[in-house]
Amino acid sequence: MSTKLNIKNNEVGVFAIGGLGEIGKNTYGIQYQDEIILIDAGIKFPEDDLLGVDYVIPDYSFIVDNIDRIKGLFITHGHEDHIGGIPFLLKQANIPIYAGPLALALIRGKLEEHGLLRDATLYEINENSVIKFRKTSVSFFNTTHSIPEPLGVVVQTPPGKIVATGDFKFDFTPVGKPADLHRMAQLGDEGVLLLLSDSTNAEIPTFSHSEKVVGQSILKIFEKIEGRIIFASFASNIFRLQQAVEAAVKTGRKVVVFGRSMEKAIVNGLELGYIKAPKGTFIEPHEVNQYPGNEILIMCTGSQGEPMAALSRIANGMHRQVTLQPGDTVVFSSNAIPGNTHGVNQLINSISEAGAKVIYGKMNNIHTSGHGGQQEQKLMLRLIKPKYFMPVHGEYRMLKIHAGLAQDTGVPKENCFIMENGDVLALTKDTARPAGHFNAQDTYVDGSGIGDIGSAVLRDRHELSDDGVVLAVATVDFKSKLILAGPDLLSRGFIYMRGSGDLIRSSQRVLFNAIRKALNAENANESTVAKAMTDSLRPFLYKETERNPIIIPMVLTPDEEK
Repeated sequence: MSTKLNIKNNEVGVFAIGGLGEIGKNTYGIQYQDEIILIDAGIKFPEDDLLGVDYVIPDYSFIVDNIDRIKGLFITHGHEDHIGGIPFLLKQANIPIYAGPLALALIRGKLEEHGLLRDATLYEINENSVIKFRKTSVSFFNTTHSIPEPLGVVVQTPPGKIVATGDFKFDFTPVGKPADLHRMAQLGDEGVLLLLSDSTNAEIPTFSHSEKVVGQSILKIFEKIEGRIIFASFASNIFRLQQAVEAAVKTGRKVVVFGRSMEKAIVNGLELGYIKAPKGTFIEPHEVNQYPGNEILIMCTGSQGEPMAALSRIANGMHRQVTLQPGDTVVFSSNAIPGNTHGVNQLINSISEAGAKVIYGKMNNIHTSGHGGQQEQKLMLRLIKPKYFMPVHGEYRMLKIHAGLAQDTGVPKENCFIMENGDVLALTKDTARPAGHFNAQDTYVDGSGIGDIGSAVLRDRHELSDDGVVLAVATVDFKSKLILAGPDLLSRGFIYMRGSGDLIRSSQRVLFNAIRKALNAENANESTVAKAMTDSLRPFLYKETERNPIIIPMVLTPDEEK
């Protein structure tokens, strides 16, 4: 049965499947009657407590249930938290996708990896595109972010315009195209019913630094370094990569690239004209040792301490072509994402121990956020002048602060809506009301499994990581009511077997008595004996060790043919 929004025929419904109360997983929807416009389809990287989980994506059930109403998925820009979910979405619902040239190149790469490219419907758009449907239309405007071609999205509906900023900052000296302030102001003058605006840096009271400032810092740093430079950054920050390449050219260095995502970013950047360099600037990886150190810039992935990324392998001596040597300088042109701080610190320590110098941190001005602080958020609100406001892309405290900023700029408190994923906001040209909720839970991606990791599995993983596992094995004959072998114990991550003889022998006695008692029951079977083993061993082990390992009972029976 189809999941329908609880909205009236004259209302437009606005909702998030991901992106509210969290950083990442951005997936927003706007429905008017039988037309649904989707904006972005991102992933979220797992926190430390999601053991073994690779990505978190939204539950796409709503989209699948409403596939006939969906007109298209419109992409604001090519970052993972806005396009990373597309392959997983298209496996369930093959909907048309509209994106700028760079985002489209990145999406094509993802779909090719998943074997989905042939069947995908992809359309290239830019800031001048207007996509018209029967009752709604979608247009765009340039913003500024840390990746080329960031677009704000304008959805025209009969009740009014709904504007989604995407990720933005106001950079008045950008490396790429400037934000279209005139278009934003024009939208504000025409009248905007609802604004959905990026809340990521709502806690930061100032403007974000310009990307040009970072470029100047990179050049100054490169000019002072005599040995090899290893430059680690987000592969998607193509403006940063361009500035590093420019600094390399100005300081007489050849550029070599390591890491699959970095290689793809450079190729896409060169093809689309975002990265420019004289012929011969880039050299092949096998040529890296043919030049003196002061003529080499190595650009690589791994700025977040990822164990298998190029920089980690270089630091740990596991890279085939590059090893760290005294005189090398590693430049981290990024900040650690929350949750990655420990891994980044470990990597910096490894690099320092190998004798290389490390440059990182705010004091060096080698990174700036792509998201606007409070002053930029207020500027966006002043330009767009929305009647109603719904902060998006942020944890609850960020959404709350952003709603407060909207009130400071003149949006009435009752017109600001802090929503959760799955909440529906229903609007007419004069009214706005919360209109119920649909299921929008997280879905975990673990290897090739999508959605097969639930709370029970995660709980088991936590218990395994905390207290380990104990395997209890016994062979019993249900006919004669005898224990033929065991009980024996095997421990992984709980105790050191060789040094715990007394505990093991006491545990075996506890198990022996429990099994014998269970065997004497009238309806004894493998299940009742296994339960008795677990029920007796768990409290005993906790009493002795104050630990709660996972207990796996195994009840074996003799081969009846022998």
